[in-house]
Amino acid sequence: MKFDVVARTGRSSTAVFFFKRRWLVVAAGAAVLAGAPQAWAQAVGNWPAKPITFIVPQAPGGANDVIARAVAQGLENSLGQPVVVENRPGANGNLGTSQVARAAADGYTFLVTAQSAYTINPALYTTVPFDPLKDFTPIMQLAVAPYLLVVNPRFPAKTLDELVAYAKAHPGKVEYASAGNGTLNHLLGEMLKKQKKIELLHVPYKGASAAATDVVAGQLPMTFGSFPGVMPFVTSGKLRVLGVASDKPTQLAPDIAPLGKDLAVTSWYGLFAPAGTPDAIVTRLHAAIAKVMATPAMAERLKGLGAEPVQSDPRSFKAALPAELAYWKQVVQDSGAHID
Repeated sequence: MKFDVVARTGRSSTAVFFFKRRWLVVAAGAAVLAGAPQAWAQAVGNWPAKPITFIVPQAPGGANDVIARAVAQGLENSLGQPVVVENRPGANGNLGTSQVARAAADGYTFLVTAQSAYTINPALYTTVPFDPLKDFTPIMQLAVAPYLLVVNPRFPAKTLDELVAYAKAHPGKVEYASAGNGTLNHLLGEMLKKQKKIELLHVPYKGASAAATDVVAGQLPMTFGSFPGVMPFVTSGKLRVLGVASDKPTQLAPDIAPLGKDLAVTSWYGLFAPAGTPDAIVTRLHAAIAKVMATPAMAERLKGLGAEPVQSDPRSFKAALPAELAYWKQVVQDSGAHID
């Protein structure tokens, strides 16, 4: 009787078997898919279940690298898993940044980067292999480091106003050193030119250290340098500081005059996750790092680097990025700097 039914419907017994097997496969697949959200939720709930990696797109030894390692060390105690710092320098930070943009959003790979590589590079380079707004989930700013305007002690200007007056009296004769085209100290020089309506000649070097060394030697009169990079020369009397690029004094050296709101630049170091990283992981990691950054030991360590800790949250950090990217895009366009 069963065969007759199959014959009347035009199906063979083999077809019946295939249909049943296919139904079982589909049902099994549906069961797996139904269980996927539960398995994913369990994985998030057990996070971290293995070592975490911080990608630093700059070379070892710099402020960003040291900050990343200090944070990693503090996190290991609270999260109970190793936090490995891997340096991936190259293309002015683009190489390591793009690596994290392509990483799995599973809470085990993060980016710790300097502000210039994240917000200036997209305007400086013709193309970059990442989208700073779409490819990442901002977690928090970790620290800020001020920039100082310094001159050789033999240069006659002792204040910003005196520098402006000297430059106007000697148009096109005053040179300033930078770490290279498009770097933050280059752009600060261009901002100074624009805001004060003076002519300065830009001399790019291959690195901030070389630029500061030649100003110390008197080869050029001035440069903008990071606090940790130039403050030892100021302390020893080899450089004279004219001000800090801020609208208020820095806690690191409150006696240094701020250069004003037109030259207020915050150089920060921040933590990012690949886009799509679960909110629960972002929230837990932020809370753990906030505790680390609030410790006196971390504040003291950052002070030694010429930086100050920051307490920010993912929402405010994300909200600030579009305006900052637009700001630096305009500054780069005004400077004429670009890298193909």
